[in-house]
Amino acid sequence: MRKFLLSTVAVGFVAMPALAEISDNKVKIGILNDQSGVYADFGGKYSFEAAKMAVEDFGGTVLDAPVEVITADHQNKPDVASNIARQWYDTEQVDSIMELTTSSVALAVQALSRDKGKVTITTGAATTELTGEQCSPYGFHWAYDTHALAVGTGGALVDAGGDSWYFLTADYAFGYSLEEQTSAFVTEKGGEILGSVRHPLSTTDYSSFLLQAQASGGKVIGLANAGMDTQNAIKQAGEFGITQGGQKLAALLFTLAEVHGLGAEVAQGLNLTESFYWNRTPETAEFGKRFMERTGVMPNMVHAGTYSAVTQYLKAIEAAGTDETEAVAAKLHEMPVNDIFATEGKVGANGRMISDVYLMEVKSPDEITEEWDYYKVLATIPGDQAYLDPAESGCDLVK
Repeated sequence: MRKFLLSTVAVGFVAMPALAEISDNKVKIGILNDQSGVYADFGGKYSFEAAKMAVEDFGGTVLDAPVEVITADHQNKPDVASNIARQWYDTEQVDSIMELTTSSVALAVQALSRDKGKVTITTGAATTELTGEQCSPYGFHWAYDTHALAVGTGGALVDAGGDSWYFLTADYAFGYSLEEQTSAFVTEKGGEILGSVRHPLSTTDYSSFLLQAQASGGKVIGLANAGMDTQNAIKQAGEFGITQGGQKLAALLFTLAEVHGLGAEVAQGLNLTESFYWNRTPETAEFGKRFMERTGVMPNMVHAGTYSAVTQYLKAIEAAGTDETEAVAAKLHEMPVNDIFATEGKVGANGRMISDVYLMEVKSPDEITEEWDYYKVLATIPGDQAYLDPAESGCDLVK
């Protein structure tokens, strides 16, 4: 009996390693974003569904451990987001936090996660500071950033003759970064910056800001905002006859979700930059239609980027043989990204995932042949041109 018990214990011991390498015998991912404010359609519940879809497509487990996805609304407030993240890490055994719409939120949560030794993958925020001076060895930035948007939309409009700009800028980290990056690119190409005005997040009345922009005489009014803020600014610009007067609106961060919210009649002719379009290839179309069946909407770059980030995180755990942060972060840096979002994407030493982005134009209503097919792809911008060279990012992790 004693020999039997000893052999049973031994067998039980050697059977454990598959789960012993996974903390708490499960992998838990938190999707933290805006679910009730101006960015609710931009990411929101749809990013949560994208994350769950990625887990299901992966098989629901990694290294024989179940994968769980939870979510919360940070209300676009860094203090609220930090409190949720701390609770998730300290009491709810969350291994990684992703999405993180709103740059001020993403910076706060990435800093906390660095202190806690946890991986973050930001897909919803735009500031290059995430992979610049405030970079983290465990922080990764997927989907897009302000530099890629400036190169795409800003560059295209200057090349088309839009060489004088005035900005309407959201009054927080994201808006400042987007205005700064676009201004630098416009100036570099020989354009002129006439000025800017800043508006609070979630403004509903843009009349005074638009009148200042109109009076500037700038050929281009750069909307350095996002979500419902951009939608409302475009609607009210139409009421003031700004585009009819010859000025061009540049929606510097505008996605399929917001185009659908405006409708092609209002949005037609807008140039914008996204790193994903559902109807670009047969593979993206197949993913888009599955996402549509699940959510009732087609995915934008934030939703598809979240799917990609979750998938790559699980691949990294599988490759590392553990969910230990250092090992997983090392694999995230090493492994190429090949999925519906990116082809041969690569992660720089600063955590920036580098993949192609696309300059789009919104079709006129009579050009649209099927629901949600709003874009013409005007140009593909290679990732190495769209994103900052990691060596020039200001990140102290880059040797």
